[in-house]
Amino acid sequence: MYYLRYINWLPARNLWVLVLFVGLSDFLAFADSGGEQYRKEILPILQDRCFDCHGDGEARGSMALDQFKDDDDLLTRRDLWWNVIKNTRARIMPPKRKPKLTTEEWNRINKWVQDEVFRIDPSDPDPGRATIRRLNRVEYRNTIHDLMGVDFNTDLEFPPDDTGYGFDNIGDVLSISPLLLEKYVRAAESIVSEAVPKSSKVMAEHVVPGGEFRSSDSKQTGERVSFYDPAILNASVKIEHDGEYQVVFEVHVDGEFAFDPGRCRAIFSVNGEVGAKDEFVYAFSDDPDQGATFRYTVSRKLKAGEQNLTVELQPLVEKEKRINRLDFGIKSVRLQGPADTRYWVQPNNYLKFFADGPPSEDEAARRNYAKQILKNFASRAFRRPIEERVLNGLVSLAEQVYSQPEKTFEEGVARAMVAVIASPRFLFRIETPDTTLPAGKYPYVDEWSLASRLSYFFWSSMPDDELFELARQGRLREQLSAQVKRMLEDKRSNALIQNFTGQWLQARNLDHIPIEPVAVLGFQDELDGIRKKYGFRLFRKRDGEEESPELAAARKRFREINKMSAEFNPELREAMRRETELVFGHVLQDNRSVLEFLDSDYTFLNQKLAEHYGITGVEGPEMRLVQLPEGSPRGGILTEGNTLVVTSNPTRTSPVKRGLFILENILGTPTPPPPPNIPPLEDAAKGIADHQPTLREVLSRHREDALCSSCHSRLDPLGLAFENFTAIGTWRDEEQKEPIDASGKLITGESFAGSRELKKILVSEYRTDFERCLTEKLLTYAIGRGLEYYDEHTVDMIVKRLDQDGGRFQSLITGIVESAPFQKRRPPETRTAANPGSTGESEPLAQATN
Repeated sequence: MYYLRYINWLPARNLWVLVLFVGLSDFLAFADSGGEQYRKEILPILQDRCFDCHGDGEARGSMALDQFKDDDDLLTRRDLWWNVIKNTRARIMPPKRKPKLTTEEWNRINKWVQDEVFRIDPSDPDPGRATIRRLNRVEYRNTIHDLMGVDFNTDLEFPPDDTGYGFDNIGDVLSISPLLLEKYVRAAESIVSEAVPKSSKVMAEHVVPGGEFRSSDSKQTGERVSFYDPAILNASVKIEHDGEYQVVFEVHVDGEFAFDPGRCRAIFSVNGEVGAKDEFVYAFSDDPDQGATFRYTVSRKLKAGEQNLTVELQPLVEKEKRINRLDFGIKSVRLQGPADTRYWVQPNNYLKFFADGPPSEDEAARRNYAKQILKNFASRAFRRPIEERVLNGLVSLAEQVYSQPEKTFEEGVARAMVAVIASPRFLFRIETPDTTLPAGKYPYVDEWSLASRLSYFFWSSMPDDELFELARQGRLREQLSAQVKRMLEDKRSNALIQNFTGQWLQARNLDHIPIEPVAVLGFQDELDGIRKKYGFRLFRKRDGEEESPELAAARKRFREINKMSAEFNPELREAMRRETELVFGHVLQDNRSVLEFLDSDYTFLNQKLAEHYGITGVEGPEMRLVQLPEGSPRGGILTEGNTLVVTSNPTRTSPVKRGLFILENILGTPTPPPPPNIPPLEDAAKGIADHQPTLREVLSRHREDALCSSCHSRLDPLGLAFENFTAIGTWRDEEQKEPIDASGKLITGESFAGSRELKKILVSEYRTDFERCLTEKLLTYAIGRGLEYYDEHTVDMIVKRLDQDGGRFQSLITGIVESAPFQKRRPPETRTAANPGSTGESEPLAQATN
């Protein structure tokens, strides 16, 4: 470069300027090379295909491709060129009136952008920023279960996690407030209190589950008995020692949402002697297994041998007055004793935390025992070996507690365990580079970090003993393929299935989507007319009134319509959600082609869901693999009840939502947000006065507005293809008494007659688009951050690998866990406030973890 000729003039004392000029010359050489290639190879393509809208004074969408100040500006506008790549890859651009880019032209543009603008090194791609990640609610619950053996209800105790890029495990949004920190401390205390024994001996306890209580003819069990049915339920338990005992009866009452007048009396007896009695009335709970819970404690002196426990239920209201379900159930009966400490026993889970049994009385031995316990526990909780300094602090904390009068060794250790699971080292997934491997520009994370990345990807939980041992040996990377296979085969991989489909396919939302089945099925006007005409006479016959045939017929029809509505119940929604999860798991576990998500000849059904779909031959409540009949419109995620419901409005289908769902979650090409002040879709129907318009007609009128046309021309054909499916997932042939037209033409030119043909087009013409979209979604979920321009090469390589292997799902999984973003991290020196690739790790947090 011509700047170099001036370097010889520099005095020795200004030698540092030489360094500056060398760096500048490298950049200018790069800019000259990239700019020259752009003018020679890229610009002619853009002038021919793009400048009508994005050049020569035009800047549609605020994008101009001929307004660069210089080569520096040209090669640093990464967001602009990333949009060019995404729009041309999706065939949204060039517009219809221009010839599409040939494969060779698009590859040339893509390579120039990745090489010269993004400056991606294919041999060592940038793994991207790695924001430190807090455990979300699911991960916290699973980790506590695996670490402590406690089922902690994080949905009840913690606020919902924020989401980013469609997922709730994204590091950037998993912040921690002072209020949440307080909740973590209280949770730690509650969990440790429940899990960790406070002494080495406790009063013995025998637990009799409610299901073991039975009537003399075995027709009734203690799990559930109607308020209106008399019952005498018996169970027995054998004890070995005479003494004082407490018998704790725990029962629950549960009814439906609608009130019921039922009342009953329960009598609790031990060996035929009444110990307690009480009366119960209506109670309702969202959780039918919980209901309203009551406990009754009976103290008795008992002799060794068989003890008879009895619960008698006496109805207090005639069965004829019953309106809805109202049940009484026995949760459990616990027999605690004897009180004599000679017969006390070791707590059931004592050896889980105190593996060598009760502590020694020797002070040094007790400290060493506490140190060994806490070392093992904290290393598992922190998911890496604990430093000696931190361990000594925990041991001192335990010692301070158990050295106090009336305090036990176990209480001291438990207090230190509270500190462990309230620590940032537990709550956050802290990672470090691997110092045993060649550093390179982007170092690998160490094997402890890799173990956590794997376990939280597949299991949403902490590593197990095998992963920890391989990490300790430094052999996890060499065993990566075998470990991925093992982890997918483990039942804990259901966490990946549930959490990924729950967010990618919105299955988590299914239970909360408001749907009005009567309106969806078109009976709302009829139902309202019956209500208006007959009022309360529909529900109760007046004394002495002779019921007319007309009223009887109206009541019958009223009940028929409401029965249709009642069939769309929580059990059906659960079956829909399970269908989505089971199909995903089937493709994943059997390593089938991901294209079966788009179209297949099978699904998973039980009798209730099969009948809802109009499919015969499926009996029973169990979900099972079902081969679909020839010509069935089902098959693939787009025609599953879950997708059809979550993309609908409460009273009707929504082609717009369904089209947007496909663009976002199938093709990876979402539309921009609508401009402000767009009139609602219903306004378009006001111009059609001579008949009740169909949704197709309303959308056609809506697209006449130029502001709406650009997006709706992409959305509407996709969504209208599924108009034969109602908002509750059933099939229909008519709308407003007119045959449904589900045909359409995509913006890229492909025509179809309905959903079956559209699915085939997606498989044949949009295979790579779907594979890329699924790759981007799953990679985002796996690494806990949104994808950036520097991830383009990584995604390209994973998609290429997936495509070459026939779309088999486990090729995608392997591609992700072997990729740079999963295996590596940016070095600490790149983490600055000014660097847009900052990891987000703060110095105060780093100090807190120490």
